[in-house]
Amino acid sequence: MNKIFITLTVIFITALIIGVTTYKVLDEHNTKLTEVEEKYIIEAAKKCLNEKECSGTTVTLQTLYDLNYLDFQADPVTKEYYNPDSFVKYEDATYTFVSVR
Repeated sequence: MNKIFITLTVIFITALIIGVTTYKVLDEHNTKLTEVEEKYIIEAAKKCLNEKECSGTTVTLQTLYDLNYLDFQADPVTKEYYNPDSFVKYEDATYTFVSVR
């Protein structure tokens, strides 16, 4: 009877370690995918602002699409297209991407 409990405990602990590790690796991977996509969109907005095609402190994705700075962009994790009303905001010398759902 003790051998069964010990075996089940070892299997449970091993499964728990593998599960948690897999979750952390996938979560980190998804975070990096999203970060890369956001940087790509921000770079397109910077280029548009530097070339004086866009003005103001916010640049919507629709503006970038209309001016051919971007093709339609999708969230790399959910595979859904970003809302065209999503925008890149320039504030305090930093650019941030705001996704509108």
